[in-house]
Amino acid sequence: MGEEIGSPGLFELCEQHKDYLKSDVLIASDGPRVAIDVPTLFLGSRGAINFELEVKYREGAHHSGNWGGVLRDPGVRLSHALSVIADKNGKILIENWKPTSLTAEVRDRLKLLPSTISETLEIDENWGEPKLSANEKLFGWNSFSILALGSGDINIPVNAIQPSANALCQLRFVVGTDADKIISSLRDHLDRHGFEDIKIITDNAINFEATRTNLNNIWLEKVEGILEEFHGDKIHVIPNLAGSLPNNCFTDVLNVPTIWIPHSYKECSQHAPNEHLPIKLLRDALLLMTNLYWYLGDND
Repeated sequence: MGEEIGSPGLFELCEQHKDYLKSDVLIASDGPRVAIDVPTLFLGSRGAINFELEVKYREGAHHSGNWGGVLRDPGVRLSHALSVIADKNGKILIENWKPTSLTAEVRDRLKLLPSTISETLEIDENWGEPKLSANEKLFGWNSFSILALGSGDINIPVNAIQPSANALCQLRFVVGTDADKIISSLRDHLDRHGFEDIKIITDNAINFEATRTNLNNIWLEKVEGILEEFHGDKIHVIPNLAGSLPNNCFTDVLNVPTIWIPHSYKECSQHAPNEHLPIKLLRDALLLMTNLYWYLGDND
């Protein structure tokens, strides 16, 4: 149950028991459907890397009247540093953070998905990479987020220049991104823009690799066909989940293709106190998976 903290021990288990766990395919369930009434299938997940940016100039805060104008403000410096990572509309400005995997094949699959991302939450059409559809941004591109930002205590502000400022950041990324160069590219980018004083902290960060089973995989053809026959229409196929999973322990360590069939929906309030699952969706999912395993065994 440690997926949210990187599934400690899972990779070691798979490495130690490769022969025992050798399989043709992994079929599992996680995440939300694209639409609540249409089965969804995805082949991997976006990766994620968390890191902290820190600016620290001195010990203790100093009166903003007595020292304002002659002491560097870490909050101002950090704000400007963040602005060279992504522009005001969320477009990533680091070239090495942009993927090379949004191929025509992937685009064609994504064009088959509903253009409406959510029935209840209005998305920001002009946010993110320009000229991409919402589904391309979500499933085929990378996104930069600031998870937390601080300098001083906003609930108890004082008239003082703070000694430090911090931002906890995250890059969600798809395959086609050189994960080993994400942090080094950030360091080079900040230095080129004059932010050598910004420290990058990666200690104890929870990271996930990006994965995506080939769209031409024979197991995708089998599973997709069985699900569509049961559903009576086309299902939704996405190259990868927009979220992150420790899926590479299966694809990379065990060398097994993965097919994920989610049974939740996007408005389920995942990770919130009122997270829920409609009974009808649960029943449909049970029937769907029973039918899938029956016919996979029958066709084998």
